[in-house]
Amino acid sequence: MIFDQAEFNLRCEWGIKGVSQLAPISDVVVIVDVLSFSTATEIATNNGAIIYPYQWRDDSALNYAKSVQAELCKSRFSQDGYSLSPVSLAKIPAGTKLVVPSPNGSSLTLLTGKTPTIAGCLRNCEAVAKFAQKYGSRIAVIPAGEKWEDGTLRPAFEDLIGAGAILSYLNGNLSPEAEIAVAAFQTCQKSLLRNLKKCSSGKELIAKGFESDVELAADFNISNCVPLLIDNAYIKQIATEGKNPNHHL
Repeated sequence: MIFDQAEFNLRCEWGIKGVSQLAPISDVVVIVDVLSFSTATEIATNNGAIIYPYQWRDDSALNYAKSVQAELCKSRFSQDGYSLSPVSLAKIPAGTKLVVPSPNGSSLTLLTGKTPTIAGCLRNCEAVAKFAQKYGSRIAVIPAGEKWEDGTLRPAFEDLIGAGAILSYLNGNLSPEAEIAVAAFQTCQKSLLRNLKKCSSGKELIAKGFESDVELAADFNISNCVPLLIDNAYIKQIATEGKNPNHHL
């Protein structure tokens, strides 16, 4: 197949098509949705919550939440309760079961099939890389991207550098697509917060009053929490301690 990057161990491709091309021939898939699904999932699961990804916020989401005996997260603009806003999840109690509809991170998670699936972001990039390598050398990193108003994919700066951060800690031969993600991350690494605040997705969240969410998403390599999809829910796993001596930087 031309588009599956099969001749490389470390692969990177965008969105739904990226999952469909790479997941079937990879040992593990990492979903990267920095603003905000992956960041929200890392924060929630690090507190011991259990996150059920779901594609749409509609009546079926409420029915699904009832079926798994979970809460349904609220709209980001809700004044109380849990939402895709990472700030809202900072103190979520351990054991809380939460269904999180998301058109990007959640939707991609639900398309990976039987391939082990992890949620990765800037906060847990090294931990995710180490944990992913336990499954094998063929690792697919999927920057989720955002959606334009017509539903088409908008490649998003924050997901490219998030993917690059994870890939930079992995051992193996990088596809050209993975190499450019690493290069993008390396270029921006010393000014992650400034760049996240100035990119389109960051400006959108700040304009809507969610600057604190951008700040949480920009925290780099501070967490050893690896959200792993188990029985349709992301559950906290812990990566082994210590630095990777073969980090590309």
